[in-house]
Amino acid sequence: MASPKRGLGPKEPERGLVGEQHQPCQTPRQQRRLFSQRPGKPDQCRQLFCAPLVPGSVPRPVPKRRRPSDRDSPAEVKRQRSVAGSPQQETSLEPGVWLESCGSAQLEEIENLLANDDQDLIGDFSKPYLLPTVEGKDLSLKYISPDTLEKVLTGRYSSFIERSVIVDCRYPYEYQGGHIKGAVNLPLQRDVEESLLELPIVAQDAGKRVIVIFHCEFSFERGPKMCKFLRERDRSCHRYPQLHYPELYVLKGGYREFFFRFPGHCEPRDYRPMEDPAFREELHRFRGQSQRGRRALFIRGRDL
Repeated sequence: MASPKRGLGPKEPERGLVGEQHQPCQTPRQQRRLFSQRPGKPDQCRQLFCAPLVPGSVPRPVPKRRRPSDRDSPAEVKRQRSVAGSPQQETSLEPGVWLESCGSAQLEEIENLLANDDQDLIGDFSKPYLLPTVEGKDLSLKYISPDTLEKVLTGRYSSFIERSVIVDCRYPYEYQGGHIKGAVNLPLQRDVEESLLELPIVAQDAGKRVIVIFHCEFSFERGPKMCKFLRERDRSCHRYPQLHYPELYVLKGGYREFFFRFPGHCEPRDYRPMEDPAFREELHRFRGQSQRGRRALFIRGRDL
C-alpha cells in the first residue's frame, strides 16, 4: 500500500506566539479609531487623519513681506502686493492641480498679473508711463530724449497731459543765461518742497495727467538727485503707494543737448555753462547753499 504523499494531509491552523490571539481584519475606519485611542497626543493624530487632501486648501506659511521700494521694478512690487507666496514656495504643488483648485476669479487675476509683468507702471502703479523712455545713468529713474520733450512742448500729448512741469535745477545765473520756455528754476531742495509739495498741482480732469520733468546742465547729477528727492518727500506725505506726482522724468543730456537741438524752444537763445569764469563767485555761493540745505533737511528728517 502506497504511503500518503507529504503535504496532502489536513492543514493545521497556524499558531502565533504563546498567549496571542488572532485578530480579525479591520476596516480603515476601525484602524483610525483604534489609532486615535492610543496613548500619546490624540489631538495630533486626529488632525493627521482629518487633514484635507486638496492641494489648494492646504495652509501654507505666509512669507515675511518687505516694504517695496522705488528700486524695485513696478511688476515686482505689484507681484509682492498681489500674490501671497513666491514661485519657490509653490514648487511642492503640481501646477495643474493648483490651478484647478482655484476659482475662475483667481485665475483671471493671475492671468492679468502675468500679462502686466512687462508693463512699466508709474509711481502709484495706476497706469503705464505715457512718454517713451531711453536708457540713462540711473536705472531707478525714467529718462526721456530731447525729441520727446519737444513733442510735449508742441502739444503732441495734450490729449493726455493736463500740465507738464519742467524743473530746471541749475543755478540762477545759468537759468538767466538761457532756459527752456516755461521751465521753473528750483535749484534748492527747499524750493522744490515749497513749489511742488506745499501746494500740490492736481489735475482738474481725472482722465489726464500731471507730469514733472527734471534737468540740469547735463542731467548727470543735480537733476536726477532732485527727482529722487521729490519722490522721497512725496512718499513720506502719503500712505504707500499714493503720490502727488507719480509720473516723473529726467531729460537726458540736460539743457545743453536740448539747446543745441531745439534753440527755438529756449529763451534767451543762449547757453551759459555752470563753470563760466565770469560767475565763479556765484558758483561757490550756490554750492554752499545747496550743501547747507541738504544737511538741514537731513537733520530735520532724522528728528521727525
